[in-house]
Parts: sequence; C-alpha cells; structure tokens
Amino acid sequence: MKIKLGLLYGGKSAEHNVSLQTAKAVINALDLTKYDVHPIYISETGQWVRGTQLEGPVEEVEKLQLKEAGETISPVALNSEIFPVQAKGESSQTEDKFDVIFPLLHGPNGEDGTVQGLLELMNVPYIGNGVLASAAGMDKVMMKNIYEQAGIKQPNYVWYVRSYWEKETEAAYKNVEEKLGYPCFVKPANLGSSVGISKCNDRESLEKAFVEAFEYDRKIIIEEGIDGRELEIAVLGNEDPQCSVVGEIVPKDGFYDYKAKYEDGSTGLIIPADVSNEDYEEMKRVAIQSFKALDCSGLVRADFFLTKEGDILMNEVNTMPGFTPFSMFPMLWQKSGLSYTELIEKLVELGRERHQEKQKIKHTF
Repeated sequence: MKIKLGLLYGGKSAEHNVSLQTAKAVINALDLTKYDVHPIYISETGQWVRGTQLEGPVEEVEKLQLKEAGETISPVALNSEIFPVQAKGESSQTEDKFDVIFPLLHGPNGEDGTVQGLLELMNVPYIGNGVLASAAGMDKVMMKNIYEQAGIKQPNYVWYVRSYWEKETEAAYKNVEEKLGYPCFVKPANLGSSVGISKCNDRESLEKAFVEAFEYDRKIIIEEGIDGRELEIAVLGNEDPQCSVVGEIVPKDGFYDYKAKYEDGSTGLIIPADVSNEDYEEMKRVAIQSFKALDCSGLVRADFFLTKEGDILMNEVNTMPGFTPFSMFPMLWQKSGLSYTELIEKLVELGRERHQEKQKIKHTF
C-alpha cells in the first residue's frame, strides 16, 4: 500500500524561499509509485493552503505557492480539515489520514518547534526533530548553553536581547571587544541559512551588524572568529544515530553567507574532506554527543571548526539543514552511499518509527 505523505513547506519566515526550493527538490525525488504526495503550503503571511495530490514532478518553484489554488485550512483544526473526524460508531477512515507529515520548513515558525508542537498535539506522525530539539537547535543561545553544560568545546560567545542593547549600547559593544575581540560574527539567535549574519573587523562594522541582526530577531549572539577549517558531518537516526563522511566548506570570499550559499555559488564544497582518521572519529563522537544532548531525532547537520592547533570546536547543529540535492547534508550522505531518494525514504521510516515508539507512553494513572 502506498504511503500518504504530506509535505509542509513555505512558512512565515525569512527562509521562506529556501523552503520552497527544498519542497521542489523532495517532490521531484519521490517515487510516486510508493507515495501519494499532498502539498500543504504556508504563505509568507502565515496562511495555510492545502493543494491537490501531486501527479508528477514540479518544474517551477512558483507553482508550489498555492495562494489562489487549493483549499485554505486552519492549522488549529487539522483533525477536521486534513484528517477527517471519525464519527462515533463509524468504521475506521484511516485511508483518509496522512501516514506521515514531512515539515520542510526552515527558520522560525516551522523549524523552531512550533509546527512540531502542533503535530504532537494532533498525534500526527512527522519527520525530523521533535519540539525540544527543534526549539533548542533553532535558538543558538540556548543550544550553546546546553552544549556548554554538556562539556562540548565551542567558540566563546556573548548574547543580548534588544531591550538591553537599546539601554546599554556602549556597554554591549565594549563587552564584545573585551571578551571576544575582532574578528567576530554577529547573528540573529533564531534564524538559519546565514540570514542576518555579519563578520565584524572593527567597531563600525560591529555597530552595523547589531542593527541588522536585530531586524531579524529580538535576541542576537556574537561569536569569536576562529581561524580554522569549516567542517560538517551529517547525522541520521533516532536512538542509534549514524554519521556520514566529513565535508569541508571553503568560502572564496569572506565567509559562508546567504549569497554564497544560494545565489552566486562562490563557495567550494569538498566531500569527503581531507581529515585524519583520528579527527574524523572525534567529530563523529562529538556529533553524536551533540545529537543526544538536544534529544534529536531523524536528522542533524553538525558544523565544526578544526583549528590550526588541532582543536575541534562545535560551531552549531542544524535540525533542518538545507535539503536540496546540492545541499551539504544530502551530498554528505550521497558520498556515504545513500542516494537523495533513499535518504528521504529513510527519514520517512525514522519518523514513523519514532511516532510508534511514542504510542507506548501511558497517559493515564
């Protein structure tokens, strides 16, 4: 029997367009003899629109923006609008229910545990990380605080909320200079895809970076600049996560920002990276430790720095990494022997497996 798969994409986030690219890639990779695929689009204003079942590949990403076509639904009424309510005494209508939802959402209002919480309340199987891991992984400050408690080595950092910065502007800048120095990186705490990130080499660039980062979030994080190689490893699994080969990012100009990732291709990706067996084993160990510290499930991309002194520092994990065939996470698994289509099918399996595990929990006493 075919698996009924709902693809949830778009989202009220600065990473909306990244999500559309991800959805298009996943749709075109799915074997439609195995899956009935149903698009569920979230517009940039937060409107949910359910499209009709897909019958083939999607050629243009604009066709996924279901603003005029499809049925507008309420996310708080999924039981009646996506999953028909089973009336008392009626036979089971499981054929009308989704077997699993794949949230292909990047950034706030999707990757941060909000949608995951909604799906948990509805007891709907879904792919990827749960509420806690998604929320902590999205908030770089909370993630780094957890990793600090877990004893995971990482770059030094400080963080601020907007209200403090507005009242103590000069003190904030001085603290960064004293604790981190230059260069440093200023980032919105709750955003990905390198949106709103700036590299700062002096006070003037630091002040501009604070202003820009606070446009995207009420909380920002500032990290010390690390002189080292940027390495990434992909993690896949639930209770027994496995790691891919290591990949290396080689920015050709400055750092790995949004433009370099998605627009001009001005970044080299080396897969597999040239690292010693000792460093590889250590990165795998820390990647799995980081995965478990956040109670992750499904997938994670773990990003590291390898310094000239040989230190391995955790930069961050991404609980919904870039997921087109040309993104690092799928490419790492491709070089590890798992094709893009096989990777998607494995994630479907992991999502359903985790849901079945949760059904064993007692809710009465």
